[in-house]
Amino acid sequence: MTAPPDPTPRQAALTRVTAYRAGVVEGRDDRLAGEEPMAIRARGPGQAPVDVAVTMRTPGHEAELAVGFLRTEGLLDDATGISDITFSPPGNAAQPDDQVTVHLDRPFDATRVAERHFVATASCGICGKASIDEVEVRCDPIPDGPFVAPDVLLGLPGSLRDAQAVFAATGGLHAAGLFDPRGTLLALREDVGRHNALDKLIGSQVLAAALPLHERIVLVSGRASFELVQKAAVAGVPILAAVSAPSDLAVEAAMRLGLTLIGFLRGDGFNVYARPDRVTVELG
Repeated sequence: MTAPPDPTPRQAALTRVTAYRAGVVEGRDDRLAGEEPMAIRARGPGQAPVDVAVTMRTPGHEAELAVGFLRTEGLLDDATGISDITFSPPGNAAQPDDQVTVHLDRPFDATRVAERHFVATASCGICGKASIDEVEVRCDPIPDGPFVAPDVLLGLPGSLRDAQAVFAATGGLHAAGLFDPRGTLLALREDVGRHNALDKLIGSQVLAAALPLHERIVLVSGRASFELVQKAAVAGVPILAAVSAPSDLAVEAAMRLGLTLIGFLRGDGFNVYARPDRVTVELG
């Protein structure tokens, strides 16, 4: 396997720490995961840019993050093309990539930003069932396959860890990996935020014209929240796996959206919380 590339200084910043280990105190260098704000904007032909969101992210793959966010939040559909992606002019931001504008080939409806903001707030638990209703309307049906053997699933976390360059340097980032049904890692994105890592991953596939992801498995490095389930479902992902636990709302959403949800995928086991038919194993 080819070693992952070294992270940039903005992704893994060098700092000095006082470390205490087994009664021994020493000063040493350490690396911290980068975290910077990024503004996401969208505009149609002849329109002024519309401010959509500001997210805290780890630098890298900014265009993918912006496109992925717009797609998974229902602000960019399959019928809308992307004509350009631009960054802030020098001097207008701390870094040019702190502001990303996605240029669309048709008018952008700014009123949908306020609507999606409400639903995003609700998805934190204020009105979870309403959030699932809204996502269900935006999701196309997910096919019954693919069907994956347990051994394939058990091998995914190791492949993900081996490819995590920034996590290896900092120990402080989430990852989202895209796999085929044989367990081959196709793409990986890292970020300080779980949802950002998945948006970057999905954004990369939008830009590659690879959606819907009906023959793919996504593995996330942390827990499985409602937001991750809805983003995966919007992208057409049939199997979402996590190394930690899902929330109850994530499980309810997966059941209604037809997505196989796997949690605690680590060591020699895992739990299937929704649509177990895609895992080729018989109950004992």
